[in-house]
Amino acid sequence: MYLLTVKDGLVTRHVGPYLSPKQASDDLDRVLASFSERARWQIHALECPKTLSFSDRIQARDRAVSAVA
Repeated sequence: MYLLTVKDGLVTRHVGPYLSPKQASDDLDRVLASFSERARWQIHALECPKTLSFSDRIQARDRAVSAVA
């Protein structure tokens, strides 16, 4: 499952869930129509908390951050 997050200034809106990132991407134009041109967006993968421990999630986050850096 995926969630579309849009930030526009101090406003944050979460839209979804979607079954695939493509579905979230396809819905992006409709969602962004209600925001300013400066709005930023992200598509997040939702995870089941029972499948990943807290330390596993921290390690995954650290790997994602180091991959971007």
